[in-house]
Amino acid sequence: MAELENPNMMPNLITFLSSLLEEVAESNDLNCGFKAQKISVFHGLTRPTISIQSYLDRIYKYANCSPSCFIVAYVYLDRFAQRQPSLPINSFNVHRLLITSVMVAAKFMDDLYYNNAYYAKVGGISTTEMNFLEVDFLFGLGFHLNVTPNNFHTYYTYLQRKMMMLQPPPIIAESSLSFGKGRSLKVVHLCFNEEESSHQKQQLAV
Repeated sequence: MAELENPNMMPNLITFLSSLLEEVAESNDLNCGFKAQKISVFHGLTRPTISIQSYLDRIYKYANCSPSCFIVAYVYLDRFAQRQPSLPINSFNVHRLLITSVMVAAKFMDDLYYNNAYYAKVGGISTTEMNFLEVDFLFGLGFHLNVTPNNFHTYYTYLQRKMMMLQPPPIIAESSLSFGKGRSLKVVHLCFNEEESSHQKQQLAV
């Protein structure tokens, strides 16, 4: 989309995606004692010291993939979470899921992309681990990589709308947007029914 080519759009999108994933990870960290969760190759022994924001900024800076890849990566993370309910996104696995989802999106979307060894350096992991992460991620998705234009637009519109809602309202002009009473901005996930192109609000992890 042309909007993604706007130099001011991507930094804002990266910041919003970071805050969204941070909220999801923190929520699932709190719920880890109440839900059965299994350990996967994405799970680190300790929480990475680098923040999600800084990590995603680093990926954005060095991956040199098309802006659309970050929307598609978000789609993949959504699909992965829905297909793997026992592997909720948390602070122990979110970084590895991020670097893997962006790499897979770049391979699927872009004509030119860096190899696994390069993404491993960007992500601060070994090439061997990057290879394992890619395979597990693909199987976790059921190799469902295609994102139709309608699906892409639905996810992008959702992210764009949420970013606009978080912006301060104009001081002079009255806002024509009505969010309704009791509507919360704390939405950690949007779960899509891709076949019917409809969506519901749900948490990213079960």
